[in-house]
Amino acid sequence: MLLRRPLQTPTLPLLRRHLSTSAAALPAPDLNIDELLSPPFQYLPGHPRPNAKHDEVIFAVPRTSSGRHFAAKERKVGRVPAIVFEQENGQEGGNKRLVSVQSQQIRKLVDHLGRSFFLSRLFRLEVWSDHAGQGDLVESVRVLPRKVHLHAGTDEPLNVTFMRAPSSALLKIDVPLMYIGEDASPGLRKGAYFNTIKRTVKFLCPADIVPPYIEVDLSELDVGQKMLMRDLIVHPALKLLQSPDQPICSIIGSRAPDQKKEKEKSK
Repeated sequence: MLLRRPLQTPTLPLLRRHLSTSAAALPAPDLNIDELLSPPFQYLPGHPRPNAKHDEVIFAVPRTSSGRHFAAKERKVGRVPAIVFEQENGQEGGNKRLVSVQSQQIRKLVDHLGRSFFLSRLFRLEVWSDHAGQGDLVESVRVLPRKVHLHAGTDEPLNVTFMRAPSSALLKIDVPLMYIGEDASPGLRKGAYFNTIKRTVKFLCPADIVPPYIEVDLSELDVGQKMLMRDLIVHPALKLLQSPDQPICSIIGSRAPDQKKEKEKSK
């Protein structure tokens, strides 16, 4: 998709970074790389981390049935069928629990954060025997929303899949990309086009350092240049699960006025 963007102040602080030629991971100078690759994992200074103001407990109740008719009944009373999985060999696996979550709460989180950002953020899930926060607490666990199915016409949530996310878990996540530095890009200042190729990139992430997004700095990108997945600056413990040579964005120059005129005359 080609976008011609007006020059504007970026929504996030501009972080000047040099493009890397390898899988980019820039630890602070005083940190040992071996320590960064071993638990316990911690976010690095200057790297995006979840904003505490968006922390929220997702309430759920157990359910014993499944199927289309049961799901329809749940939605009529304001609940959404959901499943909580345990991780087995890096995949969705055992210890499956059937629950229902509040439709209004899931809709609010998806609308507020955006679907991609909702699926790259950890939440506390509390399963209560009765209504939300009532009865006996059946389970309280940190989870990653793995999938959310939305109605094509109304965007109402239809079902949700959660993955339990203990500190020992390695989670496959499509991490959203946040493009910054448009106002300083030499190529965009010349009137070129910004071509967005990827909006998310798949990483294998330790559960304790799941990035809410990855910043992509365009401030040094000129006409004809592109950024590859290997150029993304992330925590060294994150493992890229896609080809490092895949492009994520590029700056495409516009045709010169005299070239446009010559092409129009030849038609």
